[in-house]
Amino acid sequence: MSLRLYDTAIRDVRDFVPLQEGKVGLYLCGLTVQSEPHVGHVRSAVNFDVLQRWLRHLGHEVTFIRNVTDIDDKIITKAAAQGRPWYNLASAMKRELDTAYASLNVAPPTYEPLATGHVPEMLALIERLISRGHAYAAEDGSGDVYFDVRSWPSYGELTRQRLDDMEAAEDADPRGKRDPRDFALWKGRKESEPETASWPSPWGPGRPGWHIECSAMAGKYLGAAFDIHGGGVDLRFPHHENEQAQSRAAGHPFASYWFHNAWITTAGEKMSKSLGNSLLIPSVLESYRGIELRYYLVAAHYRSHVEFSFEALDEAAQGFRRIEGFLERAGAVEGGELPEAFVAAMNDDIGTPAAVAVLFDTVREGNKASDPAPYAGQVLAMLDVLGLHPADPAWGAGSGDDARLTSAVDVLVAGLLEARTEARAAKDFATADAIRDRIKAAGIEVEDTPNGPKWTLI
Repeated sequence: MSLRLYDTAIRDVRDFVPLQEGKVGLYLCGLTVQSEPHVGHVRSAVNFDVLQRWLRHLGHEVTFIRNVTDIDDKIITKAAAQGRPWYNLASAMKRELDTAYASLNVAPPTYEPLATGHVPEMLALIERLISRGHAYAAEDGSGDVYFDVRSWPSYGELTRQRLDDMEAAEDADPRGKRDPRDFALWKGRKESEPETASWPSPWGPGRPGWHIECSAMAGKYLGAAFDIHGGGVDLRFPHHENEQAQSRAAGHPFASYWFHNAWITTAGEKMSKSLGNSLLIPSVLESYRGIELRYYLVAAHYRSHVEFSFEALDEAAQGFRRIEGFLERAGAVEGGELPEAFVAAMNDDIGTPAAVAVLFDTVREGNKASDPAPYAGQVLAMLDVLGLHPADPAWGAGSGDDARLTSAVDVLVAGLLEARTEARAAKDFATADAIRDRIKAAGIEVEDTPNGPKWTLI
């Protein structure tokens, strides 16, 4: 069975066929480095990391590009409010982002281009669009250059919208536009902006628009046509719609497939800096291991919105500890073959929920087997694909020690809980209560649920 991807942009399910046999080009819209990364930020990187790991498992040679937007209105505004140069803020937040990715075992991309390092490629692409009649310099002397959406009849095809049904963005600057839906390719420098945030151009000093950055960087590293473009579902419009329009108007086929991950929400709203409900990665990692947070993100399908809660994260962490406990009991084993059901799940639109179900089924069978080693080998193989192998050096030496300690505690508690269950079944409630008191005295809370007892550290 070949890999199938569900294209959230055009609502279609197709077998994935790379442009070049055995080689896959991936492009992920990275973050705008304006502030510290939160849980919602890293989801896209984790989901795309699983995708590229699976493609490599299938035998493809993957070229993975994940850009960084390090010049932007928000970066300039926020840096000014903090009394620091915009590039100082962008550089510092880029380091924070790198640390967050590493803490979740997100593999580095093949290349990670910065927008500020690719202005010449952007200028060349803009000039090409002007020469082909799809862009124009504003006549108001602002130095702005816009994409002419009415010059491209296919505008809106990615998100299946009609141009006449679209509205201009509320924060769009209408100066010099022929149509309010035309979008900026180049922004002329304003007097209020620092001189360092502008570059020379045929239209005067300024800086690139957001959309042109990704088209130029994707083209430089992946060519005019590549396989998969990804990002958050909120980027479908206008960002990805505009990327596709300007790239194809320039004569470039651009992306064959789209891979959009859904949001992480809090109280039903997208987790974002502007809502003030973000959960910064360093804060979360004070209470949870990186491998547990990654498992929480991987266990949900990339297209499913996730309502974040610490209760759900607690449950995910406990679930992962049960996997580690099984591996501890099984002893040292080598990685085995992937179960067919796991392969089928991953090939069906990177179906991680079904894949995780296979993982737990295998753990369950291994717990019942006289020889758990073969099952443990399969478990390790599945964890490796998902970027969750406890022995992966990316987690660090301390992480492995913590995992072994957690697994050892899980084994001990599981034994006590089993004895308590047997005492209750025999109606020996005094013994059952005594066992529960011993567990609680050790700082462990036991909760009886329909699915059996669960324990958490108090």
